[in-house]
Amino acid sequence: MDRAAAWELLCEYTKNESLRKHALAVEACVCAYARKYGEDVEKWSVVGLIHDFDYEIYPNAPDHPVKGSEILKEKGVPDEMRRAILAHADYAGVPRDTLMAKVLFACDEVAGFITACSLVRPERIVSLEARSVHKRMKDKAFARSVNREDIVKGAEELGVPLDDHIAFCIAAMREIAGQLGLVPANAAPSAPPVAL
Repeated sequence: MDRAAAWELLCEYTKNESLRKHALAVEACVCAYARKYGEDVEKWSVVGLIHDFDYEIYPNAPDHPVKGSEILKEKGVPDEMRRAILAHADYAGVPRDTLMAKVLFACDEVAGFITACSLVRPERIVSLEARSVHKRMKDKAFARSVNREDIVKGAEELGVPLDDHIAFCIAAMREIAGQLGLVPANAAPSAPPVAL
């Protein structure tokens, strides 16, 4: 499965624009790490893009991502990629024993939280800093559906200081801020999603 096919699959199963934007945000972060670590950017792009493709039809654990993995298997998605997707949900019982799996887990929740932090700022992601995100994590009422423990655990499993991980993901998401709807209201309109 290449990136274009992954986007088509995501759009087939995911109609919610916010979920699509989340997929793009996670993809941006995962691809940035793939480049940093010298990994296959196209393969990691696919994993980041489709990690939650089944969430709209199977929103409850353990159906998501287990049933989605079955769909991916039928479509010929390799085991390594499916295992990384399964491993982003602790309850699936799949160990994060590859760098791809660790990166996907580390990027998933933090991308959602960075998005939430950006949306409450006039400048959106343009001026967002890691310390602001870290400070918001202490406010349990803010973006309460985001699992802060997973954000911390993800950075730990990668062996990256939390603020460095957050800053890295902010920078990755900033590259596609227009596609994510994270630019100030007075900024120029964005182009549709394109391959990273």
